[in-house]
Amino acid sequence: MSNIPLSVTVDLSAPVGKMKPMHAVNHAPVGCIIPSQNRNNFDAYQAARIPYCRNHDMSEWIDYGGEFVVDVYNLFPNFDADPEDPANYEFACTDAIVKFTQDTGTETYYRLGSRIEHQCKKYRTVMPKDFKKWAVVAEHVIRHYNEGWADGFHYDLQYWEIWNEPDLDSDEAPANKRRTWGGTAEQFYEFYSVVATHLKERFPHLKIGGPGYARREGWLDGFLERLTKDGGHVPMDFFSWHCYGSDPKKMLRHARAFREKLDAYGYSDAESHLNEWNYVADWNDGWLDTVKEIIGLRGASYLAACMCEGQNSPDVDMMMYYAAGPTTMNGIFDFYTCQPIKGYWALYGFSDLCDLGTSVRSVSSDEDIYATAAKDGNGNAAALVCYYTNENDAAEKAVSVTFSGGSFRSVAVHTVDEAHDYDCTETLPENETNTVSLKMKPNTLAVLKCTLK
Repeated sequence: MSNIPLSVTVDLSAPVGKMKPMHAVNHAPVGCIIPSQNRNNFDAYQAARIPYCRNHDMSEWIDYGGEFVVDVYNLFPNFDADPEDPANYEFACTDAIVKFTQDTGTETYYRLGSRIEHQCKKYRTVMPKDFKKWAVVAEHVIRHYNEGWADGFHYDLQYWEIWNEPDLDSDEAPANKRRTWGGTAEQFYEFYSVVATHLKERFPHLKIGGPGYARREGWLDGFLERLTKDGGHVPMDFFSWHCYGSDPKKMLRHARAFREKLDAYGYSDAESHLNEWNYVADWNDGWLDTVKEIIGLRGASYLAACMCEGQNSPDVDMMMYYAAGPTTMNGIFDFYTCQPIKGYWALYGFSDLCDLGTSVRSVSSDEDIYATAAKDGNGNAAALVCYYTNENDAAEKAVSVTFSGGSFRSVAVHTVDEAHDYDCTETLPENETNTVSLKMKPNTLAVLKCTLK
């Protein structure tokens, strides 16, 4: 254990705004399409109090209905048909998923477009042959879920994202090999402009944005230049982007760069959404090792560290973990049983802070110790403290967490480590220094729940 004193300070007298939805996810709860097999995580999903579920890539999985759900081409399978006729839409399975999600208390964040395609021939990522007609189809999808059209619903879903990772493959890649967008960059710029303009005219009160940027160098400048061409301002209520890696601080550097770029192009009011992220040390030869880490304590600690960094940063407004569904990148629910694993408890702990409502200032003296904190107006406060490292030989650390600006009567310490799944491992009475001492092994976390005087 390191002998160097490490500290986290929490200033209860220094509010810094509201707790933000850093604990949103990709993928809905499992259990509504094939309920007879009792493979269901509805209760655990509900208990986690996940604010938003982005429904991207859900058509990959039979648990959600496969090729019959979510994507525009699945909902409107014959593009030559009349988009005004409800008989030309296939909503049934997607209706079941959205209702199942809404019933947990989680709002669907709807990705309009297509899932990524990894197979040798691409089917649904082909560029739409009529951009305006595609926009009209998307309009009717929104009307179905928000305005009751075609025996639909009145969910008032707020976020509608146009496409996903259109920059993933370059213009030089063969069109039939492009995994997410079969056209060129310029063609996507035009597509987004047509669709966003149409949808914002029809639904001025909703959040219309995109495009799930995968961070191809130079692509974003071209996109923003097209959106602001000749003094124009194509609607973009939120800018969505993706970042996988093993360094939470890298994520923040990207967030800062995107915020500056959006501001420079006149989109200072656009929200910044990191709506795909997870621990990835290696996409290639080390992929199996990465998956093992995602589903274990390192993945859980990375999840907690990134949520702390996002909450404490002014440059990101929402984060959506990828993913909470039946994929190898799910560090929240077990792939086979759908029951909670270590990462679930990191997300659950962050929800406990969000329930308090008001973020307060927290500072860590160590680059591997991440923290964020919150309080309510009823004498309750909490701090999430995480020791994340990507080093395999890291030592245990002693961490002192000190609360200023208020005194606590008692503190309950909830621990996530090899032996504990958010169990209350210690209850401490008040002390003169308002300090809690923790001995933290690498890639563990704790939530300190305080009752204040």
